[in-house]
Amino acid sequence: MARPIWKAPRRGEPVILILALALLLLLGLYWHRDQVAGHFGVPEWLQPGPSCQVPLRISTADQNDNGRPDALDYVDGARAEVKRGTRYDGGYYSQGYPPSGVGACTDVVWRAFKEAGYDLKNLVDEDIRLHPDRYGSTGQDPDPNIDFRRVKNLQVFFQYHGQSLTTRLIAEDVDNLVQWQPGDIVVFAPPKEHIGIISDHRLRNGIPLVIHNAGPRASEADVLSYWPTPILYHFRFP
Repeated sequence: MARPIWKAPRRGEPVILILALALLLLLGLYWHRDQVAGHFGVPEWLQPGPSCQVPLRISTADQNDNGRPDALDYVDGARAEVKRGTRYDGGYYSQGYPPSGVGACTDVVWRAFKEAGYDLKNLVDEDIRLHPDRYGSTGQDPDPNIDFRRVKNLQVFFQYHGQSLTTRLIAEDVDNLVQWQPGDIVVFAPPKEHIGIISDHRLRNGIPLVIHNAGPRASEADVLSYWPTPILYHFRFP
């Protein structure tokens, strides 16, 4: 007699299969916990073992006199983009500023600076006016409606007006990671040029998250480890 094509599972087999799949999922989350945590926020119980403690070392500069250092104001302003769910939009706006709720990676930066009391648009526009030779084609034909929203222009501005720091990133190395502090600015190389603000949240290996907007909406994630192009610059302002 021919064997049946389908055989009913024995009692308990579905439960065993579900438990095995759940175990595989948990193991996957454990081995990749840092990557997953940077994107989705894995619960603490899935991240056993000691964490890398990196001391907070930021300037006490307080541009808006609100009793909170500029660096942490930058983080607050950038994180507001995440909470707002700002949708990615790199379009041109005749008044310069895109409306609230939309923006690109550069908009995270100027909005973060606004939270600390800095008008980054005016600072960049004035620097282009005074030093057009620094800005290449932008300096020859400036457009205040968009210049402050271009990664290359912000890169030049921070090269001259910010502190340039290491671009090396070493997980679990406190001596290296202490150089990466909240409020710092990171720029990634072309062809996927990008810019973001270093967060005050870190993975258990000490690598800080980045607050940025690469679409579809602003987010806070482990961008330093996984952006497709290298870290080009790392700045601190002022």
